[in-house]
Amino acid sequence: MHIKLSFLGAAQNVTGSRYRLEVNDTRLLVDCGLYQEREYRSRNWDPFPTPPHTIDAVLLTHAHLDHCGLLPKLVRDGFRGKIYCTAATSDIAEIMLLDAAKLQEEDAAFKRKRHEREGRKSPFPEVPLYTVDDAKAALPLFSPVRYGEAVQIGNGVTAMFYDAGHVLGASMIMVSVTQAEEERTILFSGDVGRWNRPILRDPTIFAEADYVLVESTYGDRLHEDSTEIGNRLAEVVNSTLRAGGNLVVPSFALERAQEILYYMNELLVKRRIPQLMVFLDSPMAVSITEIFERHPDLYDREMTKLVSLNRSPFDLPGLKMTRTVDDSKAINYIKGTTMIIAGSGMCTGGRIKHHLVTNILRPESTILFVGYQAVGTLGRQIVDGAEKVRILGQYYPIHARIIQIQGFSAHADRDELFRWLSGLKRAPKHVFVTHGEPETAKSFSNFLRGKMGWDTSVPKYRAEVLLD
Repeated sequence: MHIKLSFLGAAQNVTGSRYRLEVNDTRLLVDCGLYQEREYRSRNWDPFPTPPHTIDAVLLTHAHLDHCGLLPKLVRDGFRGKIYCTAATSDIAEIMLLDAAKLQEEDAAFKRKRHEREGRKSPFPEVPLYTVDDAKAALPLFSPVRYGEAVQIGNGVTAMFYDAGHVLGASMIMVSVTQAEEERTILFSGDVGRWNRPILRDPTIFAEADYVLVESTYGDRLHEDSTEIGNRLAEVVNSTLRAGGNLVVPSFALERAQEILYYMNELLVKRRIPQLMVFLDSPMAVSITEIFERHPDLYDREMTKLVSLNRSPFDLPGLKMTRTVDDSKAINYIKGTTMIIAGSGMCTGGRIKHHLVTNILRPESTILFVGYQAVGTLGRQIVDGAEKVRILGQYYPIHARIIQIQGFSAHADRDELFRWLSGLKRAPKHVFVTHGEPETAKSFSNFLRGKMGWDTSVPKYRAEVLLD
């Protein structure tokens, strides 16, 4: 048995998820993600360690950009195989990749003009990482599969996708390898979801796997009790209303925006908050919300019941979905308190930056963070207590109230990751801990080794291992 596994991303960092598996003359990637931490973004420009034309297939866990965001570059540089994922992931990835490409083009043009005006050069190329045309060229390669459906990838190599409970259509992937009547299984966790969360079903539990790659984004901490999310959100909404400011929520377009609407709807039905104008100010989030409505087969029991009772959170009273720039700008002229949900979730781009400029100087306004903030991002600077931050080329002191609710996370925390792994009836040969900041990943690796006695490690970037 000879299987070679390489860690080409999300190794001792959170983003840029990418793993290469070589076996039986088959070469495949699991995920092909974009690096989003500032210190690692230069890796996005590096040539692929494997010539793209030699890769047979990509197995995509889900449509977050740190898992799929480099696919247009991979295709432009020669990949011609299939990209296997669920139908919902395929639908969402189309939106995410086209939007990312458009932002790449706009950002490159903006920086060229600004740097020319300022007489300086960027450390990064002033061209887009990839274009809209590159993203469009990747779309025909997507090949949707169903949960539980075996997919033949190559000689003796099959893959099966399972519900990860993370975001709509997200998967855990079990790769089975057969050589000389021996079989080995490699389980890729993708991003592990959470139990008893709104909208989606719980993560799939596995009874056995020879090797496991497990994410560790929150592997050294525990989330707030999910029952407290509603209490905290109600307090933030009501206190902001009393102060007379706006409630600005940097949010990921996929899952987080829809989950916020779910909780707002619940609080409104229970009369714990008054009705207010809620703006989903993200064309991408609006489009993804429409995809949610097209995939009711992926809902959990509670969400299915709500829809059957015509109480879908996507029909929240007072909800305004804004697509155009003019509609977005018009929000600033509304008197009284509004809730503005806008991307990006880490404040690295998008309309949220303009809403921050408008509200960050106002003590009566609240900036509410509901997701992970990677090191080096504007969002991380704000939640870490910076006195002033640079937004759109200018520095602004922070006077707005800054709140973070960790419990919204779609990632499992330490105990939930342990719950997921505890389903294994026998010890795997090895557990590779990935997709976490270095100390977080090491902490979870040690925790798991101490609890279960399993062989665990935290692989380095570009590490290669042979699986027997």
